Amino acid sequence: MPRALTVQRTLVTPPERKKFAEKLKRNRAHYAQANCRYWVFEEAGLPGAFLEFCEAPDAVTLARAHASAPERVLDPARIYLEVELP
Repeated sequence: MPRALTVQRTLVTPPERKKFAEKLKRNRAHYAQANCRYWVFEEAGLPGAFLEFCEAPDAVTLARAHASAPERVLDPARIYLEVELP
């Protein structure tokens, strides 16, 4: 089975940055425990615009991780599967 990935975009105001950073740390710990990889990127030209990526070896693992996540995932059913290139 190909790898599975979700993407979530979040806009954070300067006063919310510290609280958001704490949320990201909790998420990272949760997804690592759930056998997933978790990355966060901030847009270079727009501070406070973040993309969160969560990857798992398969869609079932990713769906379970989102279902038990400490923070609500906006669209947990929108899972992308890796395309195998010839």
